[in-house]
Order: sequence, then structure tokens, then C-alpha cells
Amino acid sequence: MLVGREEELRELGTLYEKGGFQMVVVYGRRRVGKTTLLAEFAAKKPAIFFTAMESNDQENLRLFSRALYEYARLPASTGSFSDWTDAFDFLLDLAAEQQLVLVFDEFPFAAQANSSLPSILQNAIDHKISKSQVYMVLSGSNVGFMEDEVLGHRSPLYGRRTAQMHLLPFDYLDASKMLGETSREDCIRYYSCLGGVPYYLSFVDTAISFEDNLISLFFNRTSVFSEEPLMMLRQQLREPAIYNTILMALANGANTPQLIADQIGEERTKVMKYLGILSRLCIVKKIVPLLSDQAKTRKGVYRISDQLFSFWYRYLFPIHPEIELGSGELLARKKIFPYLSEHTGRCFEDVCIQWIRRKNQQSKLPFTATAIGSWWGTDSKTKQQADVDAMAIDQSDGKLLLGECKWQESIQAATTLNKLCSKTTLFPDFKDIWFYLFSKAPFDAASKRMVRENNRIHLVGLPDLFMEDPRT
Repeated sequence: MLVGREEELRELGTLYEKGGFQMVVVYGRRRVGKTTLLAEFAAKKPAIFFTAMESNDQENLRLFSRALYEYARLPASTGSFSDWTDAFDFLLDLAAEQQLVLVFDEFPFAAQANSSLPSILQNAIDHKISKSQVYMVLSGSNVGFMEDEVLGHRSPLYGRRTAQMHLLPFDYLDASKMLGETSREDCIRYYSCLGGVPYYLSFVDTAISFEDNLISLFFNRTSVFSEEPLMMLRQQLREPAIYNTILMALANGANTPQLIADQIGEERTKVMKYLGILSRLCIVKKIVPLLSDQAKTRKGVYRISDQLFSFWYRYLFPIHPEIELGSGELLARKKIFPYLSEHTGRCFEDVCIQWIRRKNQQSKLPFTATAIGSWWGTDSKTKQQADVDAMAIDQSDGKLLLGECKWQESIQAATTLNKLCSKTTLFPDFKDIWFYLFSKAPFDAASKRMVRENNRIHLVGLPDLFMEDPRT
């Protein structure tokens, strides 16, 4: 059953209802759910679903021919087409009487086996397919290839698409939909370790505890994710060793190219190159404080954006040899689980920012924000470093939302709110300001009294984070 992706499924359906030729490009990192989404979309429609293989051109053409013949109910013994042009001509014949969906999954595999394939397809679209009822979906996990060789302006296919979708991992709320009756707290804990990749979340056994799930998924020699990041890097990169080293440095706090270069003994320019590649794979991201010029600021930092990678490189990579020797569970229970709250707390800030984004999309904030994120910098008065966990702005109207995120068993909420309110001096250009305190722990009477006395203050607890807008 498809969980989440309602908007993407709706967009695919809207294009289908328009009829005529469509070419939709769907791409995203491995295991993010592209095939599941497209299978759900194609279900109960006249459709051909073909997945290219990491093989040579002849084999992919043979398999594509078989997919066409199977749809046409021709015997499997029917010979392969002599070339892709003939295959696309036959596809047109199949779509002569009705709209026909063609899902060409993992298109990069076929195009890398035959560098002429994008040009062949472009020629077929321009002269024949564009006048047909073919609804074509080109899908791929190689994000760089899809952006450069399918969507890029130098690609033969540039300008032929009618829509595109970059499929991203789930946010915390959609991820929780895959976890059944799991508690809200554990949903966030799972998200901090597995992220929003549906494939990863599908392995959670909701009948056992959070800790037992982590032991089963990571800390045994036979665990499904005991080497997941290593295998992904080997599949997609030529020099996995240097990427391992960079990710290890990031997981341990080195968050700028210079700091990483100093820690691993590589040149800064080389580190920058590798960070760019990891960013395109959606494993790493660069973040800058709000109100900064992204192109010019030197305040930008890098972080591992894939939660499973972040968890794995922080906690599993250093003890990988011990896991192989059978000591993984013991080390996890004694040396990792007691301190995992800090890791979850960092992820909780992302969760709160995601909640702000959702509320902004639903027009549920006090104003419509034009930018959402976090902020760090120097307090001009005290000359000390300061930060804001979560923030939303409408700079043109001088509107500002300041958020503090607390993943603790108990907090002094009133004291925390007073400190948050004092941060207004960091932003003298904003005159219209609201304050949001996000907390795992319940709120005390004093903080609730502050809300009654000041309608600019909002308290957001775990129940609020999991309360969806009824319209969605």
C-alpha cells in the first residue's frame, strides 16, 4: 500500500486526465520510493512498466522488446527489435487506439549503455510520439545524470518534458505514517536514525521496542543496514574510501571544507569537489543562516542530510570491526543508547522546521513566511555567538517567527521563553515578532500563563507536531 506521496500521485493523475502526449521526468535517490509511486500510478491503466538493467545495450533492448510484446500479448519467443527506433515505432502502434502509459524506470542504465539513446528518443518524440497518446515517464536514481543528461539544457531531451518531479525522502510526519501505532516520541527517534526513506522505514517491526529494532537493523553482523551506507557509496561512486572519510569527519563535527580538510589531511579544493557530489546524491547538504546571501556568505556549513547516514557514521562506523566480531549489541546498549538523546535532539530541530513549513503551506502561521530555516551568528551587542533553532521570516513586511526546540525530559519553559524573547535584539529590522517553543516534555503552568498573557507566544508539544490539518 502506498503511504504518503498523495500530492505526487495527484499531479501524475492530473496530467493523465489531460490526455495527449506527456513526458514526465521522475528522479530521486535510491530507495526513496519512485518505483512504488509509479507502480501505484500505472495500476489499472493501460501501461507498460520497463526497468532498465545495468547491462549492455543489446540486453536492455531485448528486455524492452519483451515488455512491449507482453503488453501486446505476443509470444515471448518473438525476436527483439533491431534497434530502439523500431521499438518506439511499435510503441506508437500500441497507443494508436488508446492512451498508453510507458514507465521507463532506471533510464540512466539504458542511456549509459547506449549514449545515443537520448538522441534517438528525442528524434522519436519530435517526429512521432509528440503527436500520440503516449504518457511517458522517464525515471532514474542517478540524480546527477537525470539533471544533466535528461533535464539539462545540453541534453537532446531538453524542452521535451511536460513535468518533472524530484522525489525526496518523507518528512517526519509522512515517515510516521509507516510506523503504525508507534508513540509520537518513538516516531521522532526512528526518524532521527532512519530518516524518511520508505525502504528503510519498512523494516521497522512495531511489535518490538525502539532499541530492539536498532539492534536488529544495525548492530548484528547480518543486520540489513549494518553496511548500508558503504554499499550505496560503492554502487554510485568511484572512490568510496575518501567519501567515507569525509562523512566520518562530518558526523564528528567538522562542518566546513577547511575543517574537514584539516581533519582528514586533504586539500580544501578536493574536499569541496567531493562535498558537491555528496550533495547531488542528497547525502550531504549545505545550509546557511537565514538573512544571509547564500551565494556570498562564508557562514555556510555542511551536514549529513540523510539521517541513516548521519546515525551510521556517528555511531556504527567507529565500531564496525566490533560488530563483525559479534559485540555490536553489547556496545549499543552500553555505549550508544544511553547517549542517543543528543543525536535525536539535533534531528528534533529539523522536525520543528518541517512543522513550520507545513503550517506555512496550510496558512496556519501568523503570517506567510518567504523563508524558513535557522540562524546563527554574532550578537552585535555582546560580541558572543548566538543562534536560533527555528525561524521563519517575511523580510519585506518585517515579520519574524523565532523558535526554540527542546528535546529533554523536563524543561523550565517560562525561563526558556524569556530567553527566546530576549533574542529579538538580534534582529532590529523586524518589528512584528512571534515566539514558538517546541518541547518533548509537557509544558508547566507558568508557561501556559505566559501564553494567556501574550498571544505572540505559542507552545508546540508532541501532540501538536502530529496533528495534521483536516484539509490535508
